[in-house]
Amino acid sequence: MSERTEPATGAAGASRPSRPPRPSRPRRRRRVLVAVAVVAAVAVVAGLAVRDTAPVGHFTSAAAKDVFDADYRRAMADMPEPEAALDVRTGYGVVRVYRFDGPADGTPLVLLPGTAAASPMWADNLPSLLEVRDVYTVDLLGQAGMSVQDRPIETAADQARWLDQTLAGLPEERFHVLGMSFGGWTAANLALRAPDRVAGVILVDPVFVFDGLPLEAVVRSIPASVRWLPKSWRDGFNSWTAGGAPVEDVPVADMIESGMQTYAPHLPAPSLIPEERLAALEPPVLALIAGRSVVHDPAEAAATAERVLPDGAVEVYPDATHAIAGEYPDEVAADVADFLADAE
Repeated sequence: MSERTEPATGAAGASRPSRPPRPSRPRRRRRVLVAVAVVAAVAVVAGLAVRDTAPVGHFTSAAAKDVFDADYRRAMADMPEPEAALDVRTGYGVVRVYRFDGPADGTPLVLLPGTAAASPMWADNLPSLLEVRDVYTVDLLGQAGMSVQDRPIETAADQARWLDQTLAGLPEERFHVLGMSFGGWTAANLALRAPDRVAGVILVDPVFVFDGLPLEAVVRSIPASVRWLPKSWRDGFNSWTAGGAPVEDVPVADMIESGMQTYAPHLPAPSLIPEERLAALEPPVLALIAGRSVVHDPAEAAATAERVLPDGAVEVYPDATHAIAGEYPDEVAADVADFLADAE
């Protein structure tokens, strides 16, 4: 296990002098927007979200969908222009995937966002990741975004099945799957249940993979997880998850907030993946752990990752909050590049 200080080392301990200089303080631009997604993620894993009785996730009204669509378009404006927007039919609904062209060679990356975040959450990460590989971003099925669920997703096996079917609808045969927060759980779940298309797994401060959800996070999330309660209640929780950062209005944060207000998810709550199952993962794994994360005990999560991933790489970012991807986009990309070089 490595702690993120300079000079950094990879899984094999080699010096990496080409790594971009680490900023003295984490970037704050997108800390809050990722933290907003944590409210929804905590609600999902703790079973706190107030649901209606519909069997599939859906927008609460046509007007609500219009509001979200407008916020989604504004957030997408911060993204590089995608090469293509693909709607992939699966047995559980139609999954929206965007393709972004990077280097022509190498197995592409597939990015899975946190709960309620959708593809625009990767705006800060795409410039550096596109220097490494071609990239696909996915709007998770059953959550606010451009994907449309039309069949119930009732089990973890269902979660893996729709994502595997999505990858099967893309032109390449194999992919490196990178997941943030709940997207990390989704990536690990896929690699455990349907590994054939998975060349490698990158888990960015994942929830319910290496450690369970702390009681404090559950308790603090309760007033923030009910969509008709005041926005200020979510703002307080968001600031806490982002290390006290002030809440700022940015397009992606507005989109996530809009999704939480207008979309009613109906998904099974994920459970902590047992250590013996993690140890049986077939694809190589990179785990990036935020040292100030509040969605698990960072020290325990890092120790578990080190223990159960003998062939994997574990990197701890001591100053990062759960918004690690937006705080350290260039450093995350550098770690991903090193991992892919070793994995292939």
